Amino acid sequence: MKKLIVFDLDGTLAESKSPLDARMSALLHELLDVVKVAVISGGDWAQFEKQLLPSLPQDQLLANLTILPTCGTKFFRYQGSWKKIYSEDFTPSEKEKIVSSLKKALARARFTVGRVWGEVIEDRGSQITFSALGQHAPLSEKNNWDPDFAKRKSLKAILDTFIPEFSVRMGGATSIDVTKLGVDKAYGIRKLRDLLSVSLKEMMFIGDALFVGGNDYPVQEAGVASISVRGPNETKVATAAIIACLSRVDENDRVAKGASHGCAEQRSDARSQRHGQCTPEQHAP
Repeated sequence: MKKLIVFDLDGTLAESKSPLDARMSALLHELLDVVKVAVISGGDWAQFEKQLLPSLPQDQLLANLTILPTCGTKFFRYQGSWKKIYSEDFTPSEKEKIVSSLKKALARARFTVGRVWGEVIEDRGSQITFSALGQHAPLSEKNNWDPDFAKRKSLKAILDTFIPEFSVRMGGATSIDVTKLGVDKAYGIRKLRDLLSVSLKEMMFIGDALFVGGNDYPVQEAGVASISVRGPNETKVATAAIIACLSRVDENDRVAKGASHGCAEQRSDARSQRHGQCTPEQHAP
């Protein structure tokens, strides 16, 4: 049985830089009532404070939620309030090399962008993020800029030659994320394993960038069962299926525990139902 469901944020739980809608918020809150949940994203902590947390009821179920900003290079848990557990920050010299390399790669790739909205290269402490149209670009502009990732694949290929000692991944609608080598979403997943005492086999991941080079891909490489989605609507379908499966398992457990010790046949039937539980992957979009 899965004990931890892990989500990407942008493009999975919500549209890029947008808050969760009412239906997604309700599903996520319902999920928190039956299983532990983590959200891991390329965005920094401030983005979660704007995009995710205001959409959720501020109740005791937050204790079941873990947040990993900047592709898992930071880790927050709720203990009456949100506490930072770790942050794998760059040194000043590392930041300088990454930023200068990004600028050289952009010049070599000969990208032409007419208008930008906000910062194009952002220092997130433990991650440097390139956003082609700026941090505050309208969603319609973002979705039209690089829908097949071709532009960013070209830029990533150049950047990989400049800074092979760092990890370069594509994420969001227009972004490239640079982290320390080996410190990516798989690193965050292993931290979840160690700090929450949940094995990789007991986790499930849902994300929209599970392709090679995507910033969700390291999770799948780490061996976590993964569901690829193409936006929040598909995530809602997968989440509803997971809730149904886990709720059914929980109900069967209650039946088994409540059965009389003398009713071996009844207990056996409950166990049979539990082992025949539905698999959320079967309901994936």
